[in-house]
Amino acid sequence: MRIIDSHTEGEPTRVIVGGGPDLGSGSLSERLQRFKEEFDNYRSAVISEPRGSEAVVGALLCEPVDSSCAAGVIFFNNTGYLGMCGHGAMGVAVTLAYQGSVELGICRLETPVGVVEASLLSPNKVAIQNVPSFRFRQKVSLNVSDLGTVVGDIAWGGNWFFLIEQSPVALTLQNVRPLTEAARLIRSELERQQITGADGEEIDHIEFFGPAEFPDANSRNFVYCPGGAYDRSPCGTGTSAKLACLAADGKLKPNEPWIQESIIGSRFLATYCDMNDGHIVPTITGNAYICGEGQLIQQPNDPFRYGITVEGQS
Repeated sequence: MRIIDSHTEGEPTRVIVGGGPDLGSGSLSERLQRFKEEFDNYRSAVISEPRGSEAVVGALLCEPVDSSCAAGVIFFNNTGYLGMCGHGAMGVAVTLAYQGSVELGICRLETPVGVVEASLLSPNKVAIQNVPSFRFRQKVSLNVSDLGTVVGDIAWGGNWFFLIEQSPVALTLQNVRPLTEAARLIRSELERQQITGADGEEIDHIEFFGPAEFPDANSRNFVYCPGGAYDRSPCGTGTSAKLACLAADGKLKPNEPWIQESIIGSRFLATYCDMNDGHIVPTITGNAYICGEGQLIQQPNDPFRYGITVEGQS
């Protein structure tokens, strides 16, 4: 498989640009299901060690159904598949520009959860107009072992999030381990109590917030991803979910800028337009950089040609 690697504000994206599975025709959601059921070993080979790592998000380029789109894309990680990925969409847009497939300007991408619009403002700076986002439930209270009472909002930003305003510990890199453990406990409690997003969908991202370190930023976050890794970027879908909550609370006006800082200090600039139905359309701007290009090789006698996976992983 031919791949191009990039990072968006520190978070890696690996785009399969050749040699990936043939998923046939149909909608992106149908092809995602085919990917999951018939070709999951491609996902694990690309993302898992020894070729990848838990932090990498993969992206398979596909022919779009919508002819106005430059590409279709299916995002995946070390344990499964993602409806959308904000940092990954920026990485895909920069990768397409690096390949010469698109020029600066508007680049539409078709995903399993809808079309997102990427504006390439420079070879590295991208503004993503995300899918409509909304808050589903407010101030959900959980009694979590070792943490006590935790209160958070459930919101959709392309993935399902549980957003907690009060982080259990300071949002510093030195605290990644206790933050990860706290997020894992919260997600397990949500699952135990069968608390879900709309239509019973799993809440697979946990997001803590705290004060920003830099005076021109509004907030700092820590995002726990489905595979157990933390997001090095401020998380595009998580920032979209945050904007939906701020809008619902009347704390952020349409087109008012919000600067979201990540656990490593990188940042996204975010704004939104109000759809007047409880949904918003977020625009997230960040920087992505090409950092690698090559070919993944799977020798037939390699016992880890499909990656090192844990028994029971998705």
